[in-house]
Amino acid sequence: MTAPSTFGLSSEARNLHWLLTNLVEEVPGIQSVAVVSSDGLLLLSSDPGRNDEARQAQTRTAAKGPRGSAADLATIVSGIGSLTIGAARLMDSGPVKHTMVAMDEGSLFVMSISDGSLLGVHGSADCDMSVVAYHMALFVGRAGHVLTPELRSELRKSLEQQSAGSAR
Repeated sequence: MTAPSTFGLSSEARNLHWLLTNLVEEVPGIQSVAVVSSDGLLLLSSDPGRNDEARQAQTRTAAKGPRGSAADLATIVSGIGSLTIGAARLMDSGPVKHTMVAMDEGSLFVMSISDGSLLGVHGSADCDMSVVAYHMALFVGRAGHVLTPELRSELRKSLEQQSAGSAR
């Protein structure tokens, strides 16, 4: 996780960290995950280094994620979410539930959580898209009701404190 230490966090925040860790470690082919607020701010993310051993055991190849940091995945997820919401409005088709982008060497999944928050998953080329989507839906079902404005604020502050601590 981006914030491996959950000391001092509420039980809801610790539960979300646990859910995200389980998503990354238990679903084959997931390379990185980001939970993004409605205003595009990163709330939670996976840490590629923490889960390398599990991924290498599953795929026998080095995992690769977005070229930069977890903030890059958050930016991509936020942009795709914004684009699809605009498209749905133009088409008068109701709210967007999920989006999938299939690429030659990977996949990107974006799913609505609640109040505009999004779950984004970067998967490997050989991941089973239906399994990833199923587990994302489980995460959303478990996380959606607890992702309140107060909890989003707590998660954001936790990330800010961690980045301030690592910049020293």
